Amino acid sequence: MNTSQFVFAVLGKHQGTGVLLPGNLVLTAAHVIGGAHSATVAGPYREPQRLRVVWSDERLDAALLLSERRLGPTPQLSTVATDRPIPGCVILGYPHIQRDEEHRPDLDQFTGTVLPMAGLLRRTLTVELDRPPATETADGPSPLAGLSGAPVYADDGLLGIVRAVPRGRGHRRLECLPLSALLADDEAYRWLPDDFAPPRPVTATHPRDQPYEEEYAEAVGAAYRRTRIFGLDELGKQASAWDLDTAYLSLEAAASRDRETVPVPRRIDDLLADRPRVLLRGDAGAGKTTLVWWLASHAAAGTLGPELAALNGLVPFVVPLRSLRTQGGGFPSPAELPAVAGLVIDAAPDGWAGRVLGAGRGLLLVDGLDEVTQDDREDAHTWLSGLLARYPGTRCVATVRPHAVAPDWLDAEKFEELNLLPLRGEDIQAFVTAWHDAARLDADERERAALDDLERDLAQQFRHNPNLAELARTPLLCAVICALHRLREGFLPETRWELYDSALTMLLGTRDERRRVDAPDGIRMSVEEHQQLLQRLAAWLVRGGQTEFTREQALQRVERALPGMPRVQAQGTPAEVLTHLINRSGLLQERTDDVFQFAHRTFQDFLAAKEFVEDDCLPELLRHAYDQQWHDVLLLAAGHCKRRDLPVLVEGLLKAGSGTRRQDLKTTLYVMAALCAQHAAWLDEGLRRRVEKAVRSVIPPRNPLQTAQLARLGGSVLPLLPAPEDVPKDVVGHVVELIAAVGGAEALPYARSFSEAGLGHHFGASWAAFPAEAFAQQVLAHLSGPEVVVVPTSRHLKLLDRLPSLTSVILAGGFTGEEIARHLGSRPLSYLAWIPDHTGFAVLESLDTSQLTIIMLVRPFSGTDLGPLARLPALRHVSLVNLEPDGRPLDLTPLHGLADLTVTVNGVRRGDIIGADVLGDRLTIA
Repeated sequence: MNTSQFVFAVLGKHQGTGVLLPGNLVLTAAHVIGGAHSATVAGPYREPQRLRVVWSDERLDAALLLSERRLGPTPQLSTVATDRPIPGCVILGYPHIQRDEEHRPDLDQFTGTVLPMAGLLRRTLTVELDRPPATETADGPSPLAGLSGAPVYADDGLLGIVRAVPRGRGHRRLECLPLSALLADDEAYRWLPDDFAPPRPVTATHPRDQPYEEEYAEAVGAAYRRTRIFGLDELGKQASAWDLDTAYLSLEAAASRDRETVPVPRRIDDLLADRPRVLLRGDAGAGKTTLVWWLASHAAAGTLGPELAALNGLVPFVVPLRSLRTQGGGFPSPAELPAVAGLVIDAAPDGWAGRVLGAGRGLLLVDGLDEVTQDDREDAHTWLSGLLARYPGTRCVATVRPHAVAPDWLDAEKFEELNLLPLRGEDIQAFVTAWHDAARLDADERERAALDDLERDLAQQFRHNPNLAELARTPLLCAVICALHRLREGFLPETRWELYDSALTMLLGTRDERRRVDAPDGIRMSVEEHQQLLQRLAAWLVRGGQTEFTREQALQRVERALPGMPRVQAQGTPAEVLTHLINRSGLLQERTDDVFQFAHRTFQDFLAAKEFVEDDCLPELLRHAYDQQWHDVLLLAAGHCKRRDLPVLVEGLLKAGSGTRRQDLKTTLYVMAALCAQHAAWLDEGLRRRVEKAVRSVIPPRNPLQTAQLARLGGSVLPLLPAPEDVPKDVVGHVVELIAAVGGAEALPYARSFSEAGLGHHFGASWAAFPAEAFAQQVLAHLSGPEVVVVPTSRHLKLLDRLPSLTSVILAGGFTGEEIARHLGSRPLSYLAWIPDHTGFAVLESLDTSQLTIIMLVRPFSGTDLGPLARLPALRHVSLVNLEPDGRPLDLTPLHGLADLTVTVNGVRRGDIIGADVLGDRLTIA
């Protein structure tokens, strides 16, 4: 544990030291404060701040200072419970002797022995230093001056604070206030929070424990700071691993039996904060193991955020049950816990783990209760319940797949159950960003630029391909998509067939092989055997227009298929085979009690398509061409088709498209035919021409739906577009949207041709969709004056230096005032939209605002001072979008003097606006 994070320099009447206590309190010596009502505190990790003195006692020589905001984690409180000397104690503080060349306080560290019998009558805590701190002078100050209030630690537990250095002992003796004396004072005690952990008794110290604990924390960080994707043979080592600190995404979860009436999805950090024991259920790939690794590495380093601050400094013991079973070992005793994770570290001091657990400083992370056999699970329960009964202060998180153990399996041990939830749209985008951030850590400058383009391209694909986004509902599959996208340099199969096939291969076989999970349910099946069972179930669901099924319905499908699969049938009953599919495939999940569904509808459609093709049911598929619910199945069938079958599918879709008068549906079916044709290694030339003719017949698009459908064809649609001069004026915007939707280097020449034809203003919001520098040179360079351009990143902002004629910009990134001033400083702006940083409108002082008529601020604080805007001579409209409340009302009175000004506000009620009535109808509240 890094005990220095609890220590402050205190500047009152004198300079002293203080230590953090629960409740945002700082404990120091009263004589340091000297009767003042406040004092300044500062530390090596914090900015100085002024704290209020809430309690002071000259008799005890102690004082408490209160912070209005959280200062950080607090140390374990301890009391002396022995009359024997306690060696190896540590004192941290800011003595005068440790000041630097500029006489600033600096942290110093001393070691010594607590002497419980010395000072017994005075009820003081006496510490004998191991060596003199410095030579004593007869008339000068003590070299330890400034150490008053410094904490005394034994095994990281806070025993008390220094209050005096008695003369005549060579500065080796420290007189201290024991923590027990502070807690016995009623006035001081009432300032501590009701739920603070009671002090633990200290009977001895173990000098080897602290250095070993520091080594252990480093070993945990080394072992768990990176995470991997298993099971995709296409991925190399670099593409399958990334830095966990960078890529971790806080998942959403819900309690199975919430403390509230209705379980509310919340971030897992919030839910874990006040639950000492958690059984975390989640599907395959939902992020359970990644969460365990993240908790372990950050708890050991003490770097968890405010929600989980109580876990900072705890000692994590990771117990990967699948590894234990692979190694043939039993469940670990306390002494064996440090070794079960296979950390690269020497053996622990005798009894260390027991001392950690006994002090309530252990964090037990049991990963994969489902990855031991059914018989072993009962042994696991006995082991876990026994360990926690012996060490009841131990926090614990155990992970399991949804149906591997009963709902009340750990109720007696006071576990609360949490269920990990699928990723939502914004989480998928956040994961994509984090994944690429991690990839950039190991990249050179050229590779980082390529990753920037890949990230934007993938974000574009997610926006325009909802089926792809639907697939990325777990961190595992989202990571698979990111990795394949990078490996193939931005290319993802348009039909998704190869992506699904790779993911299925991983989930149904290779992943468990890489993770060394060997048939924990007693059943071993190949990837194809898994698929044969699952595809029959999927086809039955599609035919019935269903996505949910009961266990009994699934059991019927399994029973009908098993006679044709004698190898699988010999391994277990239909019920056992079904249980294996649910627990090990990662494809089936329980929606409600005894109601199941495929984890992803797209996997259901993929497997159903496989069944229809293998069972010669293409005519049945094509009869449903007008039914949107069947469209994904039709598309995915193309990947399963052989040379004989694919023309039948393509011809059928063309016929269906020509048979409808609904232009949107016609476009959809022709696009589907073209996508299916893309699967063909060989396709009759005449059929290819008919597909191209059909697609040309629905170009140019005339509404957003057609545009979105044609964008699914990617780059292949671009050569079919008319020349700029041939596009009707009323649909130019849709054609430009189509080019931008395709984006990337292949769409750049088409964007350039439209820009050169004087139509480039339509591309002002599309910079992020194209290679940044080339787009600036070939498209934006043709724009001028009032054309508004969206600037997405700092890289794009720098390129504005090459576009001096642009005067209307939307700064979509979170740019600093310094960046904005540097790249827009001399430009006569007419329109500016940006996200202000903490400096507010200070950036305007560095810009040419003489012609600025429109300003838009995104996410400004509600209490932002709008006064500087009143000094802009040409200002005619202000938009305040998505206000961030900071406890202050929005004050529009500074704008009253601008008679021609209109204001639009979003994110605040009229009752929370000062000066709204004066503006009258010039104010719009959206």
